[in-house]
Amino acid sequence: MADILIVDDEIGIRELLSEILVDEGHAVRVAESACEARKARGARPPDLVLLDIWMPDTDGVSLLKEWAAEGFLTMPVVMMSGHGTIDTAVEATRIGAVDFLEKPIALQKLLVTVQKALKHDHIGKRSPLTLDALSHAALFRDLKKRLEQTAARSSSLLLKGGIGVIAELCARTLQRPHAPWLDLLECATPMNQELLQKTSGGLIYVSDLAAMGRLQQMNLTFALERAARFNILLVAASSLARDALAARGWDGQTLNRLGEVWLDLPCIAQHADELPEVASLFLSLMVERQEVPLRRFSSAALNLLRVRKWTDNADDPHCWSELQALVRNLALTALEEEIGEADVLRLLPDADSGEDGQPTPEQLLRLFAQPLREARDAFEKTYFEHLIRMEGGNMTRVAEHSGLERTHIYRKLKQLGIPVHRRGGD
Repeated sequence: MADILIVDDEIGIRELLSEILVDEGHAVRVAESACEARKARGARPPDLVLLDIWMPDTDGVSLLKEWAAEGFLTMPVVMMSGHGTIDTAVEATRIGAVDFLEKPIALQKLLVTVQKALKHDHIGKRSPLTLDALSHAALFRDLKKRLEQTAARSSSLLLKGGIGVIAELCARTLQRPHAPWLDLLECATPMNQELLQKTSGGLIYVSDLAAMGRLQQMNLTFALERAARFNILLVAASSLARDALAARGWDGQTLNRLGEVWLDLPCIAQHADELPEVASLFLSLMVERQEVPLRRFSSAALNLLRVRKWTDNADDPHCWSELQALVRNLALTALEEEIGEADVLRLLPDADSGEDGQPTPEQLLRLFAQPLREARDAFEKTYFEHLIRMEGGNMTRVAEHSGLERTHIYRKLKQLGIPVHRRGGD
C-alpha cells in the first residue's frame, strides 16, 4: 500500500482517482491547489504525487520546479493535464517528473502508470546529502570541522547567516547515522514527551526561525528545555537577527538560550575564488544522483559565476540556495553536454563583464595580479569568447574583427581551450 497525494482543482477528478486508488489498496490524500499540496507534502512526504498542470493559484510545472529547487522533490511525481502538449511533458520530465497522464485518464493507463512510478528508483530514496559529499572543497572541509567541534559540547546550535541548502547540509552532517530526524516546521501539533522520546538520540531541525508560528515557537521552547535529557541535538537556522525576531514577539528567554552557541556560515561573496570548485561539485553530485543529465561546466562559464556580484537576499542571506538552484537550472536547460558562457548569461544577464562589455574593476585586479603569460592567456581567452558570442559563432566575422587569418584563429582557440562548432556555411 502506498501513500498517494492527488493534486487537482477539479473535485470530480479528485474523487474519481481517489475511489480507484483506494480500491487498489492505497492510502489517498487530496489537495485542490498548490498551497494545499505544499502543506500536505510538508506534513508527510507521500510515496507518489499525481499533479495537475493547470491550477488556479500556481501551475503544476511551477510547483514541480519549486520542489526541485528547494530539495523537496523526494518522491516520484506524475503530471496530469487535459490540455497537455509534448513540450509540457518534456519540460516536466526534465525538471523531475517520472511520467505524464493526459485527461481523460483511462483506468488501465492510470493503474499501469502508478505501479511503474512507485517502482521508480527516485532520487529521494537516496541518503540525504552532507558536507562529506563536498569535502573536495577546503571551504566545506573547514566548515565541517567547525560544526562538529561546536556541536560536540552543546545540545543546541544556532546557524547564523544562511538558510536553505547550506543550513540543511550542516544539520544532516551532524545527524548521527540512522538516528531520528524531526523538522519542527513540519510539526503541526503541540510537542510532548512522547514525541521527544521517539526522537531520542536524534536531531531536531529548524530550517528558518523566521518562518515559525506561535505554536512552533512553543514547541521549540519545549524541545530546548528537554533536548539534553533525551540526548537530542537541536540545530536552528535563521534569516533574521535576534532583535528582528524579538520585534516579532519571540520569547526573550528562548532567544537567549538559542544564542548561547552559534556558528556563522560562510558567505558566497567572501569566497568568490572558490565558487568554480563549489559549483562543479554541486553539478557532479546532481549528475551522480541522477537529478540532471550528464553535464560539465566550461572554464568560461565557471569564470562568469566567479566574477558575478553575489548579493544578499531575503530568502537566503548568503545565496547558497540560489547557487544550487542556478546550477540545477543550467544543467536542465543547457542544450549541450558542456554548460557554456552563453548558458550562464541566458539565466544571469548581470553576470557579463560589465556595462558596455567593459571588464569590472575586480576582473582587472585579478588580471593584473597574475604573471604576464597567464594574464595574456586569460585576456586572449576572454577576448575571443566575447568576439564569438558577439558574432553569433560566425568565424569569418571573428577573423575580420580580430585581423587574423581563420587558420591562425582555430589554432589559437584550440590552444586556449575554447570549443568551436564549425558550421557548413561558415
